[in-house]
Amino acid sequence: MSLVLHCDPPPLHTIEDGTVRIVGTRIPLEIVIEEFKDGATAEEIVIHYPTLKLADVYTIIGFYLKHKSEVEAYLRKQEADAEAIIRKIQTNQDLNGIRERLLARQAVMRGNDASASGR
Repeated sequence: MSLVLHCDPPPLHTIEDGTVRIVGTRIPLEIVIEEFKDGATAEEIVIHYPTLKLADVYTIIGFYLKHKSEVEAYLRKQEADAEAIIRKIQTNQDLNGIRERLLARQAVMRGNDASASGR
């Protein structure tokens, strides 16, 4: 019996916003790559993310090692996009006096709870 050699594509797909995710999960590629770069083994990654399959994690790591420059460029773009979203949110939020507003709301809620229990 001879062994049939073939290459399976990496278990990755791109969703509409450009994020690359592991097929069958909601886990983005950057999670697996960052864990790997932080020294986690494929087995440890699967322990942290049990929806992943060990063979898929090995395939993804192999894909990363073979296409490092493209994956690193993708990771940099994802990070830049995330930072841009954070800046946009921070720009659009009025954080002045937020502590005071939250404390005032909490005091009102406590007052409502006290009057409801006193009936």
